[in-house]
Amino acid sequence: MGYDISQIDNYLKKWQDILRLKDWNIKYKLVDTEWRKTGDIKIDMDDRKAILMINNFNPKQTNLEEIVIHELLHLKLWGMDQMIEQLIYSVFGKDENDPKFDFAYTQFMNILEPTVEDLANSFLYLGGEDKEISFGRLEKQVNKELQIL
Repeated sequence: MGYDISQIDNYLKKWQDILRLKDWNIKYKLVDTEWRKTGDIKIDMDDRKAILMINNFNPKQTNLEEIVIHELLHLKLWGMDQMIEQLIYSVFGKDENDPKFDFAYTQFMNILEPTVEDLANSFLYLGGEDKEISFGRLEKQVNKELQIL
């Protein structure tokens, strides 16, 4: 399965405008090799540039617009995200093996990702073309358990 490049262009332009990110230079890269993520975004705050990465090899979600919105919301929240990470580092250090650091960082991520996903689904519902939420990862688990190909 591969995504339609023109759809990515359209969704990127549409949601960059809606989320008030027009002052950013954003391009995308389709990842055509095995990758554990559905999408990601790499950000350069100084130059206001970002690269949206989308898993085109083995997509874990079926709603491309939802993926684009989700990753753009990470860009929108990037300043707050980095501030909280720096706070965690200054209080707990950067030793990933320290249980206090691990707890604080895990809690942060366990709040950040569902919040971004909830916001993405809300925006999708309000202005998306395909309002159906993707259950891709869960459907794969169900199919595996039921031995459905």
